[in-house]
Amino acid sequence: MKNQNPTVSEKVEQKSVIGSKLPKEWREYMSGWGAAMFNIFVTFPVNKTVFRQQVYGFSMQDAVIQLKAEGAIHLYRGILPPLLQKSASTSLMFGTYSQYIRLITDNFGSKNQVLPSSGVKVVAALLAGCTEATLAPFERVQTLMQDPKYYKLFKNTPTAFRQLYIEHGIREYYRGLSAVLIRNGPSNVIFFFSREHVKNLLPKNWTERTSWTSGLTDFFCGACTGALISTLVYPVNVTKTHMMLVIGGKHLSFLTVFSDLMRKRGLKSMFAGVHVNYTRSFLSWGIINYMYEVIHVRLSRLDFD
Repeated sequence: MKNQNPTVSEKVEQKSVIGSKLPKEWREYMSGWGAAMFNIFVTFPVNKTVFRQQVYGFSMQDAVIQLKAEGAIHLYRGILPPLLQKSASTSLMFGTYSQYIRLITDNFGSKNQVLPSSGVKVVAALLAGCTEATLAPFERVQTLMQDPKYYKLFKNTPTAFRQLYIEHGIREYYRGLSAVLIRNGPSNVIFFFSREHVKNLLPKNWTERTSWTSGLTDFFCGACTGALISTLVYPVNVTKTHMMLVIGGKHLSFLTVFSDLMRKRGLKSMFAGVHVNYTRSFLSWGIINYMYEVIHVRLSRLDFD
């Protein structure tokens, strides 16, 4: 009877086959995806509270009262698009950033003395942000699904996608894309540079994987950076939300919508909900950064390369 257990040479061959099918940065892609999935389930109700404040200028208390009145059945309504979009987006954010660094360095970077290492990272972060923007349709549908005025129009996420395409065409999926691009690129540059810089400033014994403090430093590096970024780009997100809430008609530019909101609401109202937002971002990016490192360390032990 033939031995069913693979030999050492067969195991090595299996690993080489698997490794040849995976990008070199597959651990970064998977770590980003897993971290985002965990974070979405934890922070979605808080995100929905911020959304109501952005749209209606509510206080946090009024937004919570409105969500409570709608009932628990609607609390996680619209979670499917962010599960699909945010998990894929975070996966692309970490994965493509690492992949672009490798590709740019090999072709134009420090090895060829064309771009310095810092320049490579800036370009990689900007390109990663542009790559993430391809998932804007999910963000668009999530925005519509969270607004109560569309509860009757869209029964669920697949219905929303289908109706938008049938009635307005594929271009309608990308309403607000300019705001997404304006937000993603600079945000990625700040995140990756701050994440590395803050960690390098800390004592090495704090960040070593064998130390119990490494998890805390990962959390707070991500949390502080995320909270800072979310506050800086908050007016951009408010503008993006208003752009994405429109169905049909002319596609207005980012500057047009932003100027109109500033004229009607003023600068102070453009930051309505920012305190809840930076609290959510502090928690959200702390979780993402921590879980990313946890998952990445475990995947690094798998020898598929």
